[in-house]
Amino acid sequence: MLKAPVLVSFVGGLGGSPVEEMTATARRAATLDSLERALSTGAFAYAVLVADAADGLEALPAGVRLDLDHGPFHFGRRLAGVTERLGLRSVVYFSGGSVPLLSAQEFEGVAQELGRGEGRMVTNNYYSADLVAFSPADALRRIELPAIDNPLARLLAEQAGLTTHTLSRSVASQFDIDSPADLAVLTLVGGAGPRLQALLDGWGLDVSLYRRILPLFVVSTAQVLVAGRSNSRVWQYLERETVCRVRFLAEERGMQAEGRVEGGQARSMVGFYLAAVGVQRFFETLAELADAAFLDSRVLLAHLGLQPSRADRFLSDLGRYEQIDDPFLRELTEAAARAAIPVALGGHSLVSGGLMAIIEHAWQEHDRLVQREEGDVDLGQGVA
Repeated sequence: MLKAPVLVSFVGGLGGSPVEEMTATARRAATLDSLERALSTGAFAYAVLVADAADGLEALPAGVRLDLDHGPFHFGRRLAGVTERLGLRSVVYFSGGSVPLLSAQEFEGVAQELGRGEGRMVTNNYYSADLVAFSPADALRRIELPAIDNPLARLLAEQAGLTTHTLSRSVASQFDIDSPADLAVLTLVGGAGPRLQALLDGWGLDVSLYRRILPLFVVSTAQVLVAGRSNSRVWQYLERETVCRVRFLAEERGMQAEGRVEGGQARSMVGFYLAAVGVQRFFETLAELADAAFLDSRVLLAHLGLQPSRADRFLSDLGRYEQIDDPFLRELTEAAARAAIPVALGGHSLVSGGLMAIIEHAWQEHDRLVQREEGDVDLGQGVA
């Protein structure tokens, strides 16, 4: 019988502008909520929280150890260093702020799957992982240690030979806090842990854009466009869980994990059209094609070879174009905000787990409305 695995999570690397600090604070809170939830199952020996600073981590849940390192950061070397120094045999890693909706039961399921024997790996996404559970931990010695966590699952399978089990695609397994757009989605749909929920309640992010989109998913005559780093599983979810028509363009999956952004190799059909016709005509075309659109703006920026600051990208996700320094991203964001249809801008999570969460919430809102209307009818019929 294998020993209980150890949870390892990383936080840090964000900060600077107010919008970046907000996102960093949210990711810390979400990570503490997730660690506490997982440890409550008794399926894990303890947890290690790897950070570059202790700020905001003064009150850790029971069973969580803080591991600080202020030096230059390299994800793979840092993870390998922690596992070797602590003598870990079985590890469940997740990046800070990822899987904030994963339940205690689902965390326990990961531990149970890992406990079936050594030479195994569990991940939420084979090509761009946020959660990777693996045993033995020294499998890290047999791979080319990655600078970021996205390719870790694929490397452990292809270079270390671990047998892979991929979690079923669900809102809980795919939702990730990559940017403020994801915080806005969580504000809308709920379900955050207590620390994160308290922050969301205090911030009161504007979710009116998403509320305009919600009814479209349950109307057969509506049409929604999705473009970016989505995948066939999300497409299947859209086909199964919505009654609207969908235009779906999956582009540049794994562009960060495979280094296509840094190498200037990212290419997008949507990006080609944007470059050809300009921002104004681009959004006019979207309004001719759909009643709402979800755009992974990182794919467009990568295609155009642009690298606006993280602060600018985050401000764009919130629609705050007047605060953006980069001229093109400011123009793009303002045009999206003024478009004839609601256009949601964001990163990978927006067109995967975030989109799934919004659709699920759309049906909850629809069902509540139907129940309310049926209740009004019953009340009216009961009046003599």
